[in-house]
Amino acid sequence: MTESFPRQQARTRGFRLGVPRAFQISADGERVTFLRSRAGDDPVTCLWEAGTGTGAERLVADPRTLGADEENLPPQERARRERVRETAAGIVAYATDRAGEVAVFALSGQVYAVPLGADAPAARLVSTQTPALDPRPDSTGTKVGYVHNGALRVVDLVSGSDSVIAEAAGRDAVTFGLAEFVAAEEMGRSRGYWWSPDGSQLLIARVDESPVRQWHIADPSNPDKEPARVRYPAAGTPNAEVSLLLATLAGGADGGGDGGDGGDGDGGDGGDGGAATLAEVEWDRAAFPYLTAVSWDQAPLIVVQSRDQKAMRLMDAATGAVLREDTDPDWTDVIAGVPAQLDNGDVVWTGISGDTRGLIVAPAAALKQAAPVTPAGLQVLGVLGTDGDDVLFAGATEPTEIGVWRYGPGGLAEVATEPGVNSAIAAGGAIVLARRDLASNDLTVTVSRPGAGDGEPSRIASLAPPPNLPHPEPLFLHAGPSGIRTAVLFPSWHEPGTKLPVLMDPYGGPHHQSVMKSTSAWLTSQWLAEQGFAVVVADGRGTGGRGPAWDRAVAGDLASGALEDQVTALQAAAGEFTDLDIERVAIRGWSFGGYLSALAALRRPDVFHAAVIGAPVTDWRLYDTHYTERYLGDPATDGAAYEQSSITGDLERPGAAVHRPLLIIHGLADDNVFVAHSLRLSSALLAAGYPHSVLPLSGVTHMTPQEVVAENMLMLQVDFLKRALGFPPVSA
Repeated sequence: MTESFPRQQARTRGFRLGVPRAFQISADGERVTFLRSRAGDDPVTCLWEAGTGTGAERLVADPRTLGADEENLPPQERARRERVRETAAGIVAYATDRAGEVAVFALSGQVYAVPLGADAPAARLVSTQTPALDPRPDSTGTKVGYVHNGALRVVDLVSGSDSVIAEAAGRDAVTFGLAEFVAAEEMGRSRGYWWSPDGSQLLIARVDESPVRQWHIADPSNPDKEPARVRYPAAGTPNAEVSLLLATLAGGADGGGDGGDGGDGDGGDGGDGGAATLAEVEWDRAAFPYLTAVSWDQAPLIVVQSRDQKAMRLMDAATGAVLREDTDPDWTDVIAGVPAQLDNGDVVWTGISGDTRGLIVAPAAALKQAAPVTPAGLQVLGVLGTDGDDVLFAGATEPTEIGVWRYGPGGLAEVATEPGVNSAIAAGGAIVLARRDLASNDLTVTVSRPGAGDGEPSRIASLAPPPNLPHPEPLFLHAGPSGIRTAVLFPSWHEPGTKLPVLMDPYGGPHHQSVMKSTSAWLTSQWLAEQGFAVVVADGRGTGGRGPAWDRAVAGDLASGALEDQVTALQAAAGEFTDLDIERVAIRGWSFGGYLSALAALRRPDVFHAAVIGAPVTDWRLYDTHYTERYLGDPATDGAAYEQSSITGDLERPGAAVHRPLLIIHGLADDNVFVAHSLRLSSALLAAGYPHSVLPLSGVTHMTPQEVVAENMLMLQVDFLKRALGFPPVSA
């Protein structure tokens, strides 16, 4: 019997198991290291290596042979995985030295090191304090930094000496070397320390969470358990206080010294004899409290941002010099991969010119006035890496696709010439290019190195199974005057001339994109179509890939434009495809998509006839500072924006007397969008006499990775939607 698609999708973690990822190329360009499990249904990720010339793969480390216990993860590691949406087990992250000759990783709170490029590599357990978090080798591969009990420590791989570099004895709310919540969740900065190029120094983030309010996550299914206490910086409330220390190791990790004063009186006790002197990196933290990025290629570069996010500074941490300051009347953007530095010393940055975010490459002294080197219309989405004096970056001229370009002494060149969604890294003259497209669900990974092998690119295999599903054939259109990127999917068995109920299936939130020319984006939507719906997906204003003006169209109001664009896309799709029955329209979504679904049912019941509302933000005062304040400002002074964008008061709006079937779903262990959002919405609905259903998910976070939960949630949603729209339910 063929396995159902929902079960297969849940078991394969959304077809991500067996897919290679986290590529790194050795400095000489001869080897590429990556993560991948042994099969498409194997949740245990292993570390692999392949030759760039031959493509020959070899297994570097398998957690099963190392006795890893995935049930014994440190709480901080579970939280980190939640922030980066990691659903696999095993070696889910690793780091290498600069040459790519040694890799280190953590398993169950223990650190392992393994040589790379060896014929028979053997990972060895490194003697550290446990649990150990985020191990990273220095550039020489002789020392490893890691975090234990809130302290940043360094262990010498040769002598075995293990020393404290920075700690705050007796202060549980203070940590060194870890990212605070908003950095990991919203800024894309999941780390908190950085090695210097020669391994003699470290930049270390000091995070004091004592100002952050404590919230509680209870487990109602186990009332004997104490609620978990978490520090959550809701909009308008205090953030963690973040500073940065420069640690200079005294003669290596086992050298003398007194541990320094840390700039705050708690910089470290010196551990087993003192390991470093510490100096605080100076910047105007009152005006620029956010530390959004750190890069140390040659000079130690940092990026800091104002609380209202309208100003951002790029600084040299060693000298305190402000290399560039960008401002924006709405907000400045945190762009992945910058700052970076080329071998010739030029700094890599991005900037807005007209309605295009372009690439900036210039000497540090000229950075303030530097203009983009890329043309108008090529939106730079992020910098993927550098190779010598070349920059590799992701960009888009059409928002449904992501391309790869290289800029260097030879000018600008397109690297990914096939349409689809592309990414790449480069080093030592080699390049790894990963591509998804509409032809299949496979990730195609090619490795090229001029002068190696027969000149033909080699491939790194993806082991993900083909979905038990008809191949998605999304039909794309530009909806409305603003050209909202929209796709429509029909059942494979649909006969033209037969009306189908419509299911809108958006995310629709700022900076995110769903309408992409990649098969993997359409699997769930196609399965929903197979259940008897015409599925419509639209990326309205605020979504990514279209330039600064489109991004900022949601400033001050996350609700009105986003919802209006879903209606516009629906009407355009119905005009293009007459088999869409707009008298039977439902909407479903998760997170921002859940918020959008609730908006649709409550504000436009004339258009939407049923909604599945998954983990929604219903009151933006309950969501985190960095995300919410970027779009809506400070709730103390911009209260009208919060009232307009939140939905708990929508039952008092005109038209709310029309009741549509609602199914609210929320994980009780969600530490990103707390279940309070859904409970408050349900209470408001109940008080207004508005019928609705609530599905609480015990022990489930924002990701819902559990197989049975993920599978049955899809089945239950379809059952609810079919009943709500008036045709027989399917049996789970």
